[in-house]
Amino acid sequence: MLSFKKRYILPALASGFLFVGVSFKDDFFEIAKQIEIFTTLFKTVNMNYVDQTNPADLMDKAIKNMLADLDPYTVYFNEADVARFKINNTGEYTGIGAVINRKEGKLIIREVYKDYPADKAGLKAGDEIIQIGDVLLKDFKEDASQLLKGSRNTKIAIQYQRNNEKKQTQIVLDEVDIKAVPFFGKVDDKTGYIVLSQFNAKASTETKEALEKLKEQGATQIILDLRGNPGGLLGEAVNICNLFVPANEIIVTTKSKIQKHNNVYKTNKSPVDTKIPLAIIVDGKSASASEIVAGALQDLDRAVIIGTRSFGKGLVQRPLELTYGTQLKVTISRYYTPSGRCIQALDYSKKDANGKAIKTEAKDYTAFKTRAGRTVYDGGGIQPDIELQQSKKSAVLEALSKNDVVFDFATQWVYKNPSFKEVNDTDFNQFKAYLKAKNFSFDTKTEQLLKETLEQAKKENLDATIQTQYNQLMDAVKKAEETELNKNKTEILNELRDELIIRYQYKEGLYQYYLKNDNEIKKATQLLSNPSEYNKILKK
Repeated sequence: MLSFKKRYILPALASGFLFVGVSFKDDFFEIAKQIEIFTTLFKTVNMNYVDQTNPADLMDKAIKNMLADLDPYTVYFNEADVARFKINNTGEYTGIGAVINRKEGKLIIREVYKDYPADKAGLKAGDEIIQIGDVLLKDFKEDASQLLKGSRNTKIAIQYQRNNEKKQTQIVLDEVDIKAVPFFGKVDDKTGYIVLSQFNAKASTETKEALEKLKEQGATQIILDLRGNPGGLLGEAVNICNLFVPANEIIVTTKSKIQKHNNVYKTNKSPVDTKIPLAIIVDGKSASASEIVAGALQDLDRAVIIGTRSFGKGLVQRPLELTYGTQLKVTISRYYTPSGRCIQALDYSKKDANGKAIKTEAKDYTAFKTRAGRTVYDGGGIQPDIELQQSKKSAVLEALSKNDVVFDFATQWVYKNPSFKEVNDTDFNQFKAYLKAKNFSFDTKTEQLLKETLEQAKKENLDATIQTQYNQLMDAVKKAEETELNKNKTEILNELRDELIIRYQYKEGLYQYYLKNDNEIKKATQLLSNPSEYNKILKK
């Protein structure tokens, strides 16, 4: 017999879907039919399956797998998920002031924020937290970060491991203010530099304050750094554009099959400065609201964009409240820049043979015109006016980053060096030795295919015959990978250097280093300092 939850949640779910169906009269019968089939199946499985089932888990997985086939951004949040992601868009929450993540079942500190609880407690990047209060993490399979949350001044005992040595400390929880603008400063006497790391509710306020202070300090040209910014609130993107363009300018348009989601977003405030020369730096991790700002100011010929093509996340989501404290974040429309370009790169309605969304090829890009008549293209993301090849991560560094190899090596490096120093060839050779000792595999497609071939040969009892050739081919692949490693030495050492600066001098130290040494900032400064070249780009 069905439990209370089984008897009442299903009809509620069905009625919720039927309500949605009312607005889509053409699909009403099909939706009702499929809901009835699923409801019957769900009841039948729970009543007849040989072992005891967990209806909530089954439903949770069914919904999440269904939505995963649409796009990565349409997500269902059960009651526990809603509580887990309670940190809202204000940029404030109570916690330890550190980035942590699970890695191979271990809870690792990734980064600590200066002067926040984790920093005051002496925790460092690379530390493995092994016990929180009375909870041993090796036995804890839930989201351990929830154990590090509570009201302000809550004291939490922590046991952690550093360099194979067990240590303990106490963390006192406090308000953590995540700044949208974590840094701003001057590159030289006339060039102001603003880092915008996210679009929370404070983004435009903090950007405006930084801009006005830099102008007071004598800045006559501005660099806005959006690298690594994943986006956030749409309204804040419009407000930030409004700092540099007048009121009543169209910044972004959203288009959907549902009329009420078709909207035009315009600036509505007085700007700070509509004339100050502006360069915006983007990379492959600049997404969503970052792309709205870069794309709008490019289309309005208000800024020169520098770096590499942005991510291409042009799908708009809206959170919707469901029953029993659950939520659905659903994709409702697409973003379009003032010239009419769609920001979205991947078409999730079209999949390749491996089930991956198809990306528009360069030959299929459509040309659009900026206000001054410059040609720009769609195809997903924002194509910079000045593209810097050195800004693109090599496949080698992507593989190293994906597997946290540089991060792990930096942890070992810090154990041996009490203070920061510039990395050099010796460090690179030690890094290569570290890779070899860890038996690190780049796991390229070629390697995967070779391994698959050997596995198939074993099944067919042919492995002994081809083993010699297999070993020779694999050795050749390894040598080719080492060649690529050496070819990208500078890029790898730069990545290691950045990680080490954060360890010793926090993120603020890295931004200070960038002011004088970053290639993209240097290029942006040179461009802004050459008015004829700057204006030529905006008018050509």
